[in-house]
Amino acid sequence: MSYGITVTVEQPFDQAVTAIREALSEQGFGVLTEIDMAATLKKKLDIDIPAQVILGACNPPLAHRALQAEESIGLLLPCNVVVRSIGDNRTAVEALDPQIMVGVTDNEDLRPVADDAADRLRKALTAVEQA
Repeated sequence: MSYGITVTVEQPFDQAVTAIREALSEQGFGVLTEIDMAATLKKKLDIDIPAQVILGACNPPLAHRALQAEESIGLLLPCNVVVRSIGDNRTAVEALDPQIMVGVTDNEDLRPVADDAADRLRKALTAVEQA
């Protein structure tokens, strides 16, 4: 089962993070949270991993529509977007497919919201891929 939308870009990690933030903004998403996985695992477990951040992206109108369809949908929000280094000047940019919300909740009323969110996330990832 595929649960993500992924692109691989020929960009350094920091450039890809900046690019996806801009692309998400153009699609109406703000970044509410940022978790630096590499720094966290280094600090807590003294383990080194390649650079990786998890961005919690939210589009307020979409979140509101989702909450109207499913009052507990906040458990699956915000939309997680992961940026991770996969080598010299290569970076993976991934987003959780919003269709997961429909499958997990078995609530078809969420489908239009998930479709809209997925379309916007795909456009953001495509913009980074084409940059």
